[in-house]
Amino acid sequence: MDLAQRLNVNDPEFIRNPYPVLAELRAMGKPVWHESMQLWLAATHADASAVLRSKTLGRIFTPHEPDDLWETFNWLHADSIMENEGSKHTRLRTLVSKAFNRSQIERLAPHIDSIITELLDVCHDKKEFDLLADFAEPLPVRVIAELLGVSRSDENHLRPWSQAIVKMYEFDVTPDEEAHAEKASREFADMITDMVEHRKVKPTNDLVSELAQVEDSGEKLTLRELIATCVLLLNAGHEASVNAFGNGFVAALNDGEASTLLRTQPRSIAETAVEEFLRFDAPLQLFERTAMSDTKINGVIINSGEKIAALLGSANRDEKVFDNPDTFNVSRTPNSHIAFGGGIHFCLGAPLARLEMNRSLPALFERFPSISIREIPEQRETYVLRGYKKILVSM
Repeated sequence: MDLAQRLNVNDPEFIRNPYPVLAELRAMGKPVWHESMQLWLAATHADASAVLRSKTLGRIFTPHEPDDLWETFNWLHADSIMENEGSKHTRLRTLVSKAFNRSQIERLAPHIDSIITELLDVCHDKKEFDLLADFAEPLPVRVIAELLGVSRSDENHLRPWSQAIVKMYEFDVTPDEEAHAEKASREFADMITDMVEHRKVKPTNDLVSELAQVEDSGEKLTLRELIATCVLLLNAGHEASVNAFGNGFVAALNDGEASTLLRTQPRSIAETAVEEFLRFDAPLQLFERTAMSDTKINGVIINSGEKIAALLGSANRDEKVFDNPDTFNVSRTPNSHIAFGGGIHFCLGAPLARLEMNRSLPALFERFPSISIREIPEQRETYVLRGYKKILVSM
Protein backbone atom coordinates (compact mmCIF):
# COMPACT_ATOMS: atom_id res chain seq x y z
CA MET A 1 0.00 0.00 0.00
CA ASP A 2 1.51 3.34 -1.05
CA LEU A 3 1.69 6.46 1.10
CA ALA A 4 -1.35 8.10 -0.52
CA GLN A 5 -3.49 5.04 0.24
CA ARG A 6 -2.36 4.96 3.87
CA LEU A 7 -3.04 8.69 4.18
CA ASN A 8 -6.77 8.08 4.11
CA VAL A 9 -8.68 10.68 6.14
CA ASN A 10 -11.62 8.27 6.48
CA ASP A 11 -9.55 5.33 7.77
CA PRO A 12 -10.14 4.81 11.52
CA GLU A 13 -6.54 3.67 12.01
CA PHE A 14 -5.16 6.81 10.36
CA ILE A 15 -7.54 8.99 12.37
CA ARG A 16 -6.48 7.25 15.58
CA ASN A 17 -2.81 8.14 15.00
CA PRO A 18 -1.94 10.00 11.77
CA TYR A 19 1.56 11.02 12.87
CA PRO A 20 3.66 8.06 11.60
CA VAL A 21 2.23 8.48 8.09
CA LEU A 22 2.66 12.26 8.29
CA ALA A 23 6.32 11.76 9.26
CA GLU A 24 6.82 9.77 6.06
CA LEU A 25 5.14 12.53 4.11
CA ARG A 26 7.48 15.15 5.63
CA ALA A 27 10.46 12.99 4.71
CA MET A 28 9.57 13.45 1.02
CA GLY A 29 10.72 17.05 1.53
CA LYS A 30 8.21 18.88 -0.64
CA PRO A 31 4.46 19.17 -1.32
CA VAL A 32 2.97 15.92 -2.61
CA TRP A 33 -0.08 15.46 -4.85
CA HIS A 34 -2.82 13.23 -3.38
CA GLU A 35 -4.87 11.85 -6.25
CA SER A 36 -8.00 10.72 -4.39
CA MET A 37 -8.24 13.96 -2.38
CA GLN A 38 -7.40 16.02 -5.49
CA LEU A 39 -5.09 18.41 -3.66
CA TRP A 40 -1.46 19.01 -2.77
CA LEU A 41 -0.30 18.27 0.77
CA ALA A 42 2.24 20.57 2.44
CA ALA A 43 3.53 18.59 5.42
CA THR A 44 6.69 20.34 6.60
CA HIS A 45 6.67 23.39 8.87
CA ALA A 46 8.29 25.52 6.18
CA ASP A 47 5.93 24.41 3.41
CA ALA A 48 2.77 24.66 5.54
CA SER A 49 3.82 28.14 6.70
CA ALA A 50 4.47 29.19 3.10
CA VAL A 51 0.98 28.00 2.13
CA LEU A 52 -0.58 30.03 4.96
CA ARG A 53 1.30 33.20 4.01
CA SER A 54 1.26 33.07 0.22
CA LYS A 55 -0.59 35.99 -1.37
CA THR A 56 -1.42 33.96 -4.48
CA LEU A 57 -3.16 31.21 -2.53
CA GLY A 58 -6.65 32.02 -1.32
CA ARG A 59 -9.77 30.69 0.32
CA ILE A 60 -12.29 30.18 -2.46
CA PHE A 61 -15.68 29.11 -1.17
CA THR A 62 -17.69 27.05 -3.65
CA PRO A 63 -21.43 27.46 -2.98
CA HIS A 64 -23.38 24.24 -2.50
CA GLU A 65 -26.10 23.43 -5.02
CA PRO A 66 -29.02 23.81 -5.29
CA ASP A 67 -28.87 27.25 -3.77
CA ASP A 68 -32.46 27.19 -2.49
CA LEU A 69 -31.53 24.28 -0.19
CA TRP A 70 -28.24 25.84 0.89
CA GLU A 71 -29.18 29.51 1.02
CA THR A 72 -28.11 30.32 4.60
CA PHE A 73 -25.02 28.09 4.72
CA ASN A 74 -23.80 29.57 1.43
CA TRP A 75 -24.06 33.23 2.39
CA LEU A 76 -22.72 32.62 5.90
CA HIS A 77 -19.51 31.46 4.23
CA ALA A 78 -19.54 33.90 1.32
CA ASP A 79 -19.58 36.78 3.82
CA SER A 80 -17.13 35.23 6.30
CA ILE A 81 -13.66 36.61 6.99
CA MET A 82 -12.20 33.12 6.69
CA GLU A 83 -13.57 32.58 3.17
CA ASN A 84 -12.47 35.90 1.66
CA GLU A 85 -9.25 37.41 0.38
CA GLY A 86 -7.99 40.80 -0.76
CA SER A 87 -9.87 44.00 -0.10
CA LYS A 88 -13.01 42.33 1.31
CA HIS A 89 -10.96 40.30 3.80
CA THR A 90 -9.04 43.42 4.86
CA ARG A 91 -12.24 45.41 5.28
CA LEU A 92 -13.97 42.70 7.31
CA ARG A 93 -10.97 41.96 9.51
CA THR A 94 -10.39 45.67 10.19
CA LEU A 95 -13.99 46.21 11.24
CA VAL A 96 -14.18 43.07 13.39
CA SER A 97 -10.81 43.80 15.03
CA LYS A 98 -12.11 47.18 16.18
CA ALA A 99 -14.78 45.42 18.22
CA PHE A 100 -13.15 42.06 19.00
CA ASN A 101 -9.97 43.53 20.44
CA ARG A 102 -7.62 42.82 23.34
CA SER A 103 -9.52 44.99 25.83
CA GLN A 104 -12.81 43.31 24.86
CA ILE A 105 -11.21 39.92 25.51
CA GLU A 106 -9.35 40.85 28.71
CA ARG A 107 -12.50 42.22 30.32
CA LEU A 108 -13.83 38.68 30.21
CA ALA A 109 -11.14 37.33 32.58
CA PRO A 110 -13.17 37.69 35.82
CA HIS A 111 -16.20 36.16 34.11
CA ILE A 112 -14.06 33.26 32.84
CA ASP A 113 -12.77 32.63 36.38
CA SER A 114 -16.32 32.67 37.72
CA ILE A 115 -17.51 30.12 35.13
CA ILE A 116 -14.48 27.89 35.83
CA THR A 117 -15.23 27.88 39.57
CA GLU A 118 -18.91 27.14 38.97
CA LEU A 119 -18.15 24.24 36.62
CA LEU A 120 -15.54 22.74 38.94
CA ASP A 121 -17.98 22.98 41.85
CA VAL A 122 -20.48 20.90 39.88
CA CYS A 123 -17.78 18.40 38.90
CA HIS A 124 -16.67 18.14 42.54
CA ASP A 125 -20.09 16.82 43.54
CA LYS A 126 -19.67 13.83 41.23
CA LYS A 127 -17.54 10.72 41.71
CA GLU A 128 -16.53 10.94 38.07
CA PHE A 129 -17.25 13.34 35.23
CA ASP A 130 -16.73 13.87 31.51
CA LEU A 131 -13.90 16.37 31.16
CA LEU A 132 -15.35 17.57 27.84
CA ALA A 133 -19.11 17.67 28.42
CA ASP A 134 -18.84 18.90 32.03
CA PHE A 135 -15.90 21.30 31.78
CA ALA A 136 -13.96 21.89 28.55
CA GLU A 137 -17.04 22.38 26.33
CA PRO A 138 -19.37 24.52 28.49
CA LEU A 139 -16.59 26.96 29.43
CA PRO A 140 -15.86 28.45 25.97
CA VAL A 141 -19.51 28.19 24.93
CA ARG A 142 -20.60 30.23 27.94
CA VAL A 143 -17.76 32.70 27.37
CA ILE A 144 -18.63 33.25 23.72
CA ALA A 145 -22.30 33.57 24.70
CA GLU A 146 -21.34 36.27 27.21
CA LEU A 147 -19.19 37.99 24.60
CA LEU A 148 -21.93 38.01 21.96
CA GLY A 149 -24.72 38.76 24.41
CA VAL A 150 -26.64 35.51 23.82
CA SER A 151 -29.33 34.85 26.40
CA ARG A 152 -29.02 31.89 28.76
CA SER A 153 -32.14 30.38 27.20
CA ASP A 154 -30.45 30.32 23.76
CA GLU A 155 -27.00 29.35 25.02
CA ASN A 156 -27.62 25.60 24.87
CA HIS A 157 -28.11 25.78 21.10
CA LEU A 158 -24.63 27.13 20.36
CA ARG A 159 -22.56 23.96 20.70
CA PRO A 160 -24.93 21.72 18.63
CA TRP A 161 -25.14 24.41 15.93
CA SER A 162 -21.37 24.73 15.80
CA GLN A 163 -20.79 20.98 15.62
CA ALA A 164 -23.30 20.65 12.79
CA ILE A 165 -21.72 23.48 10.77
CA VAL A 166 -18.08 22.43 11.20
CA LYS A 167 -18.91 18.89 10.07
CA MET A 168 -18.90 20.39 6.57
CA TYR A 169 -15.14 20.98 6.80
CA GLU A 170 -14.50 17.24 6.72
CA PHE A 171 -14.27 14.99 3.63
CA ASP A 172 -17.13 12.76 2.37
CA VAL A 173 -19.92 14.45 4.32
CA THR A 174 -23.20 12.51 4.38
CA PRO A 175 -26.56 13.94 3.17
CA ASP A 176 -27.85 13.83 6.74
CA GLU A 177 -24.87 15.88 7.95
CA GLU A 178 -25.44 18.36 5.14
CA ALA A 179 -29.09 18.80 6.14
CA HIS A 180 -28.13 19.38 9.78
CA ALA A 181 -25.52 21.97 8.72
CA GLU A 182 -28.03 24.04 6.73
CA LYS A 183 -30.63 23.81 9.49
CA ALA A 184 -28.09 24.91 12.12
CA SER A 185 -26.94 27.79 9.88
CA ARG A 186 -30.51 29.01 9.43
CA GLU A 187 -31.39 28.80 13.13
CA PHE A 188 -28.18 30.55 14.21
CA ALA A 189 -28.71 33.31 11.62
CA ASP A 190 -32.29 33.81 12.79
CA MET A 191 -31.16 34.17 16.41
CA ILE A 192 -28.48 36.77 15.58
CA THR A 193 -30.93 38.66 13.34
CA ASP A 194 -33.37 38.95 16.25
CA MET A 195 -30.55 40.10 18.54
CA VAL A 196 -29.46 42.82 16.08
CA GLU A 197 -33.02 44.11 15.78
CA HIS A 198 -33.29 44.38 19.56
CA ARG A 199 -29.85 46.05 19.86
CA LYS A 200 -30.89 48.73 17.36
CA VAL A 201 -33.59 49.76 19.80
CA LYS A 202 -31.67 49.11 22.99
CA PRO A 203 -27.86 48.70 22.60
CA THR A 204 -26.08 46.71 25.31
CA ASN A 205 -22.46 46.10 26.29
CA ASP A 206 -21.81 43.08 24.07
CA LEU A 207 -20.07 42.23 20.82
CA VAL A 208 -23.23 42.10 18.71
CA SER A 209 -24.00 45.70 19.69
CA GLU A 210 -20.42 46.79 18.98
CA LEU A 211 -20.28 45.00 15.64
CA ALA A 212 -23.56 46.64 14.63
CA GLN A 213 -22.10 50.07 15.39
CA VAL A 214 -18.43 49.70 14.41
CA GLU A 215 -17.27 51.85 11.49
CA ASP A 216 -14.02 52.42 9.63
CA SER A 217 -13.63 55.16 7.00
CA GLY A 218 -17.37 55.18 6.47
CA GLU A 219 -17.56 51.39 6.10
CA LYS A 220 -19.82 49.23 8.27
CA LEU A 221 -20.68 45.55 8.39
CA THR A 222 -23.79 44.49 6.52
CA LEU A 223 -26.32 42.39 8.45
CA ARG A 224 -25.15 39.23 6.70
CA GLU A 225 -21.49 40.04 7.38
CA LEU A 226 -22.29 40.63 11.03
CA ILE A 227 -24.13 37.31 11.31
CA ALA A 228 -21.34 35.47 9.47
CA THR A 229 -18.81 37.00 11.86
CA CYS A 230 -20.75 35.83 14.91
CA VAL A 231 -20.98 32.29 13.53
CA LEU A 232 -17.25 32.28 12.79
CA LEU A 233 -16.43 33.55 16.29
CA LEU A 234 -18.53 30.77 17.80
CA ASN A 235 -16.90 28.05 15.70
CA ALA A 236 -13.34 29.39 15.96
CA GLY A 237 -13.82 30.64 19.50
CA HIS A 238 -14.48 27.31 21.09
CA GLU A 239 -13.78 24.39 18.73
CA ALA A 240 -10.01 24.93 18.98
CA SER A 241 -9.92 25.37 22.74
CA VAL A 242 -12.20 22.38 23.46
CA ASN A 243 -10.23 20.00 21.25
CA ALA A 244 -6.82 21.35 22.23
CA PHE A 245 -7.69 21.04 25.92
CA GLY A 246 -8.96 17.47 25.55
CA ASN A 247 -6.12 16.31 23.27
CA GLY A 248 -3.48 17.87 25.50
CA PHE A 249 -5.03 16.57 28.71
CA VAL A 250 -4.96 12.97 27.45
CA ALA A 251 -1.36 13.37 26.25
CA ALA A 252 -0.33 14.90 29.59
CA LEU A 253 -1.86 12.18 31.74
CA ASN A 254 -0.19 9.56 29.55
CA ASP A 255 3.19 11.19 30.23
CA GLY A 256 4.61 10.76 33.73
CA GLU A 257 6.74 13.92 33.81
CA ALA A 258 4.05 16.17 32.35
CA SER A 259 1.45 14.74 34.71
CA THR A 260 3.67 15.37 37.75
CA LEU A 261 4.43 18.95 36.74
CA LEU A 262 0.77 19.78 36.17
CA ARG A 263 -0.21 18.27 39.50
CA THR A 264 2.54 19.97 41.54
CA GLN A 265 3.09 23.35 39.88
CA PRO A 266 0.16 24.02 37.52
CA ARG A 267 0.35 27.83 37.74
CA SER A 268 4.03 28.12 36.87
CA ILE A 269 3.83 25.61 34.03
CA ALA A 270 0.46 26.64 32.55
CA GLU A 271 1.67 28.97 29.80
CA THR A 272 4.15 26.58 28.19
CA ALA A 273 1.83 23.63 28.83
CA VAL A 274 -0.99 25.28 26.88
CA GLU A 275 1.30 25.89 23.90
CA GLU A 276 2.38 22.24 24.00
CA PHE A 277 -1.27 21.18 24.15
CA LEU A 278 -1.79 23.12 20.92
CA ARG A 279 1.37 21.78 19.23
CA PHE A 280 1.48 18.12 20.14
CA ASP A 281 -1.95 17.03 18.88
CA ALA A 282 -3.28 19.96 16.88
CA PRO A 283 -7.06 20.52 17.07
CA LEU A 284 -7.12 21.66 13.41
CA GLN A 285 -5.06 19.32 11.25
CA LEU A 286 -5.67 20.69 7.76
CA PHE A 287 -6.27 24.15 6.29
CA GLU A 288 -7.07 24.23 2.58
CA ARG A 289 -6.24 26.97 0.07
CA THR A 290 -6.62 27.37 -3.71
CA ALA A 291 -4.10 28.78 -6.17
CA MET A 292 -5.49 31.98 -7.68
CA SER A 293 -2.50 31.97 -10.06
CA ASP A 294 0.40 29.58 -10.59
CA THR A 295 2.23 29.41 -7.26
CA LYS A 296 5.56 27.85 -6.35
CA ILE A 297 5.89 26.19 -2.92
CA ASN A 298 9.34 24.75 -2.23
CA GLY A 299 10.02 24.27 -5.94
CA VAL A 300 6.65 22.67 -6.69
CA ILE A 301 4.26 24.52 -9.01
CA ILE A 302 0.67 24.63 -7.79
CA ASN A 303 -1.27 25.41 -10.95
CA SER A 304 -4.00 28.03 -10.92
CA GLY A 305 -7.22 26.47 -9.63
CA GLU A 306 -5.48 23.58 -7.85
CA LYS A 307 -5.87 23.15 -4.11
CA ILE A 308 -3.15 22.75 -1.51
CA ALA A 309 -3.54 21.94 2.18
CA ALA A 310 -1.30 23.12 4.99
CA LEU A 311 -1.07 20.08 7.30
CA LEU A 312 -0.84 21.88 10.63
CA GLY A 313 -0.59 18.75 12.76
CA SER A 314 2.27 17.46 10.65
CA ALA A 315 4.06 20.84 10.64
CA ASN A 316 3.90 20.89 14.44
CA ARG A 317 5.83 17.60 14.56
CA ASP A 318 8.56 18.74 12.13
CA GLU A 319 11.94 17.35 13.21
CA LYS A 320 13.74 20.33 11.64
CA VAL A 321 11.91 22.79 13.91
CA PHE A 322 11.18 20.96 17.17
CA ASP A 323 13.58 18.91 19.29
CA ASN A 324 12.13 15.45 19.95
CA PRO A 325 8.84 16.45 18.27
CA ASP A 326 7.02 13.25 19.21
CA THR A 327 7.78 13.83 22.90
CA PHE A 328 5.15 15.71 24.91
CA ASN A 329 7.04 18.42 26.82
CA VAL A 330 5.01 20.91 28.89
CA SER A 331 8.18 22.96 29.47
CA ARG A 332 9.00 23.28 25.76
CA THR A 333 10.39 26.67 24.78
CA PRO A 334 10.54 28.08 22.22
CA ASN A 335 7.44 26.55 20.71
CA SER A 336 6.82 27.88 17.22
CA HIS A 337 3.74 25.79 16.44
CA ILE A 338 1.22 26.95 13.84
CA ALA A 339 -1.89 25.45 15.44
CA PHE A 340 -3.71 28.78 15.01
CA GLY A 341 -2.70 29.15 11.37
CA GLY A 342 -0.73 32.11 10.08
CA GLY A 343 -0.69 35.10 7.79
CA ILE A 344 -3.91 36.99 7.20
CA HIS A 345 -5.92 33.96 8.31
CA PHE A 346 -4.31 33.67 11.74
CA CYS A 347 -7.19 32.70 14.04
CA LEU A 348 -9.06 35.72 15.42
CA GLY A 349 -10.10 33.62 18.41
CA ALA A 350 -6.54 32.66 19.40
CA PRO A 351 -6.16 35.24 22.22
CA LEU A 352 -9.48 34.18 23.74
CA ALA A 353 -8.66 30.45 23.46
CA ARG A 354 -5.29 31.04 25.14
CA LEU A 355 -6.87 33.09 27.91
CA GLU A 356 -9.46 30.39 28.63
CA MET A 357 -6.91 27.58 28.63
CA ASN A 358 -4.32 29.46 30.69
CA ARG A 359 -6.92 29.98 33.41
CA SER A 360 -8.82 26.69 33.24
CA LEU A 361 -5.85 24.31 33.10
CA PRO A 362 -4.20 25.28 36.42
CA ALA A 363 -7.61 25.66 38.09
CA LEU A 364 -8.49 22.07 37.13
CA PHE A 365 -5.29 20.57 38.54
CA GLU A 366 -5.34 22.72 41.68
CA ARG A 367 -8.89 21.59 42.41
CA PHE A 368 -8.29 17.94 41.48
CA PRO A 369 -4.55 17.15 41.84
CA SER A 370 -5.26 13.41 41.74
CA ILE A 371 -7.42 13.53 38.60
CA SER A 372 -7.08 10.43 36.44
CA ILE A 373 -8.60 9.00 33.26
CA ARG A 374 -11.15 6.27 34.05
CA GLU A 375 -11.32 4.54 30.67
CA ILE A 376 -9.86 4.83 27.18
CA PRO A 377 -11.17 8.16 25.83
CA GLU A 378 -13.65 8.01 22.97
CA GLN A 379 -12.15 9.68 19.90
CA ARG A 380 -14.04 11.63 17.23
CA GLU A 381 -14.22 9.94 13.81
CA THR A 382 -12.88 13.03 12.03
CA TYR A 383 -9.42 14.03 10.83
CA VAL A 384 -9.61 17.74 9.97
CA LEU A 385 -11.03 18.70 13.37
CA ARG A 386 -9.21 16.33 15.71
CA GLY A 387 -10.48 15.62 19.19
CA TYR A 388 -12.34 13.35 21.58
CA LYS A 389 -16.05 12.73 22.09
CA LYS A 390 -15.71 11.81 25.75
CA ILE A 391 -12.95 11.80 28.40
CA LEU A 392 -14.25 10.18 31.58
CA VAL A 393 -12.19 11.13 34.63
CA SER A 394 -12.27 10.62 38.38
CA MET A 395 -10.81 12.64 41.23
